[in-house]
Amino acid sequence: MTSTLIWIAVAFFAIGLYLSWTAGRLDRLHARIDAARAALDAQLLRRASVAQELATSGVLDPAASIVLYEAAHAARQAEEEHREVAESELSQALRAIFAEPGQVDVVREAPGGEDAASELSQAVRRVPMARRFHNDAVRAARALRRHRKVRWFRLAGHAPFPMAFEMDDEPPTALADRANS
Repeated sequence: MTSTLIWIAVAFFAIGLYLSWTAGRLDRLHARIDAARAALDAQLLRRASVAQELATSGVLDPAASIVLYEAAHAARQAEEEHREVAESELSQALRAIFAEPGQVDVVREAPGGEDAASELSQAVRRVPMARRFHNDAVRAARALRRHRKVRWFRLAGHAPFPMAFEMDDEPPTALADRANS
């Protein structure tokens, strides 16, 4: 009888230890999502700021400046539920304006344009990487939260279900090519 109680206590201890480890892992994944989201937000803000700066610099033609400024301003001011759409529209505006390598050359030839083009190239290249890191962390947390043990024992607590950030983040070819050179 005593040995049975000892084995039951050991089994409960092992199960508790496993559940505690799983809850800790889930907590670390949620912290990783928060850090990745902060990095993504910083990169999106940087891209919008550089685009807005370029739009007001007078380097681009007036129509391109207006389109780029409005898209960048909308991306910076968008509320959370409309942010993915606003950021996608900024990506589309950047692709439309910098569809041809000649436009990048025009920016580079202007005073201070070399730095602006370089900074914009880096910004449009870093956004997809930051989004990929964020969505990978979300995918891992979702996979763990789908396990039966996590749902039954409510190991996620009151944390909201993680959502991926889906947007069009394809950089303009002319800028992406310049970032690699």
